[in-house]
Amino acid sequence: MHKLFFSEFRTVEWRDGIVAMVDQNLLPWEFRIVEFRDYREVAKAIKNMTVRGAPAIGATAALGLALAAYHSKATTIEELMEELRRAYEILKSTRPTAVNLFWALDRIMQVAHRTRGGVNEVKKAVVEEALRILEEDIKVNKKLGEIGSELINDGDTILTHCNAGALATVGYGTALGIVRAAVEQGKRVRVIATETRPKLQGARLTVFELIKDGIEVTLITDNMVGYCMYKGMIDKVIVGADRVLADGHVINKIGTYTIAVLASRHEVPFYVAAPTSSFDLSLTIDQVVIEERDPREVTHIRGVPITIEGVKVFNPAFDITPPELVTAIVTEKAIIKPPYDKNIPKVVRP
Repeated sequence: MHKLFFSEFRTVEWRDGIVAMVDQNLLPWEFRIVEFRDYREVAKAIKNMTVRGAPAIGATAALGLALAAYHSKATTIEELMEELRRAYEILKSTRPTAVNLFWALDRIMQVAHRTRGGVNEVKKAVVEEALRILEEDIKVNKKLGEIGSELINDGDTILTHCNAGALATVGYGTALGIVRAAVEQGKRVRVIATETRPKLQGARLTVFELIKDGIEVTLITDNMVGYCMYKGMIDKVIVGADRVLADGHVINKIGTYTIAVLASRHEVPFYVAAPTSSFDLSLTIDQVVIEERDPREVTHIRGVPITIEGVKVFNPAFDITPPELVTAIVTEKAIIKPPYDKNIPKVVRP
């Protein structure tokens, strides 16, 4: 058995009225823990990608509501609920695409509404539910990794995109959780990581995680994927997801769709790793909001301009991969295979 550093790592934690998290904008050059005592600061951290990754965003938003409750000076239930509603709206507005954000916030508010007793009881219930979400995330990811590791053979080379590791979750990871579970079982696994423009989460975060864990990794630019597949260098693709719809459409980091098309062309299995909290059975594909981010993410790298000032920029953060390009979706409950419109509800709804 291999003992890996990121197997027990925590991206975000609760410290008695303080939310502590790794500042991912500084990685891999600096490892810094930042602390927040106000939910507005937490909202800003989500928006500016101090914390990122759908499960980590959801857990952090839950902790933001916990901060609002913990530090509230409300003397009545009505005052407390009004404060929680204000915090809910601010946290909800931070990132529009990752469904875990809304799932976690709604779950906390439901607990607040149904808790009987006074102000202190509601505060306690909100904090406890947020902490429950954190612990569940780790358990879910480890179970997902265990289930997904069945797809990996000894000696496989896995391509992954963006970062769906411990840093994108509370701990362990989804796509990289599958890799970790396989390595912990003694399988020899190599990873090819795309740099993932424009924020370089693959180059900065995925590479950092894998090197820290002693897992062999090769970094490529995003536009090298087709060549690597043509050369037979990739056995499987495993990516994460920010939202999975009931019919199997996968919304994930921009560039995922391109990789899926290339994988289909070269007959490379394309797997998605997603906890059931990342599934959205309520929306259709035309209702999904794709976040568009600051043009400077494209025109600059670490503050240094790489193009002509004033150029028009299109910067969607996510794209949509249609279900016919997805070989299977790995969850903590089961591996879901086509037809997705029939099999996803069977697994996710119970």
